[in-house]
Amino acid sequence: MMGFLRRWVLHNFWLKVLSLLMATGLWLAISPDQEPAEVAVRVPIEFQHVPPQLEISSVAIPEAQIRVRGPERLIRQLGSADIHAELELGDAKPGERTFDLTSQQIRHQRDLTVVQVVPGQVHLIFDTRLTRDVEIRPRVTGNFVAGEQIARVVVDPERITITGPRHHVEMVDAATTDPVDASGTSTQATFITNVYVPDALVQVMQPMPVRVTVIMEKSAPAAGGH
Repeated sequence: MMGFLRRWVLHNFWLKVLSLLMATGLWLAISPDQEPAEVAVRVPIEFQHVPPQLEISSVAIPEAQIRVRGPERLIRQLGSADIHAELELGDAKPGERTFDLTSQQIRHQRDLTVVQVVPGQVHLIFDTRLTRDVEIRPRVTGNFVAGEQIARVVVDPERITITGPRHHVEMVDAATTDPVDASGTSTQATFITNVYVPDALVQVMQPMPVRVTVIMEKSAPAAGGH
C-alpha cells in the first residue's frame, strides 16, 4: 500500500498539485460564468450636492439607460440598485444648463465596464426656492333638496403653505380640495378631505386633512312665482 502511495501519489507531488491548480484556473477562465455578457439597465439620475435654496424646475427628468459588460455570473445577478448615475450640481445656479453624462458619472461594481450611457447629456432648468401661503378653495358638488342652496362654505384651515421653484410657486393662485359631494345636505354638514396643488413641481408642506363645512339656506323664489 505504501509503495503504491509513493509511486503514484507522492511521486512528483508538488508538480501534480501545480498541474491541478493550473487546470482549475484554465477551467475557470473558460467557464460559461466567466464569459463576457452585456445588459442594459435603466436607473434614475441622482443629483449630488444641490445648493441650498435651489430647485430643479424641469418638468421631465429622464432616466439613464446604462449598458454594461462583465462576467455572465455578475450580469445575471445585476439589478438597478447596483448601478448609479450621478450628476454633481454643487456649482449650479438659477437658469438653464446642460450636463454631460458619461461613464465617469456611473458608479458600478469593479468587474463591470460601462459600454454606453443614454442620454449622453441632461438639460436642466434651475430656479430659487420660494415658500408662501395660499388660500384653500374647496370644490363642492351635489344635488340638493328643492328650495335649498349653498349659503357659504367654511374651510379649516383656510390657508396652506406651499414650496417649490419660484416661478412655479408664483403662478399658483390657490390650492384646491378633492371634490366634496354634499348631496342631500339640508342645514349644514362637515366633510373631511384632502388638499392639493395641480402643479407637480409645487409641494404642499405638512399635508393634512382639511374640514369643509357646507352651510345651506332657503333659496329665493323665482321671479313671478306665487
